[in-house]
Amino acid sequence: MIKTLLCVVACAVSTASFAEPPKIANGMVVDDEGMTLYTFDKDTTAGKSACTGGCVAKWPAALADAYDKPSGQWGLIAAADGKHQWTYEGHPLYRFAGDKMAGEKNGDGFAGVWHVAKP
Repeated sequence: MIKTLLCVVACAVSTASFAEPPKIANGMVVDDEGMTLYTFDKDTTAGKSACTGGCVAKWPAALADAYDKPSGQWGLIAAADGKHQWTYEGHPLYRFAGDKMAGEKNGDGFAGVWHVAKP
């Protein structure tokens, strides 16, 4: 019984320690559910998102969990309410509210300033 309990605790700790950042699939950056992530041409200040106000409703930030850590080309910047937003090679990442299923790219080219994040 004690061995089983220790295994459960150890497994839970190791899972939290190795959170998954976004990943590259099919030549684009996606979140852990396979949803397409985007970059915004107006993000020109390092470490800061230019998508504010009404923009956020259509283009929500790709938020990290509190236990996520930056690694390699995956980084984090401050987001609203003390949360953190994922970045890829320094570019903040966003989801598009118009994408309903994994792999959709309905936001690519939107207003000429939104693009699928690619490696």
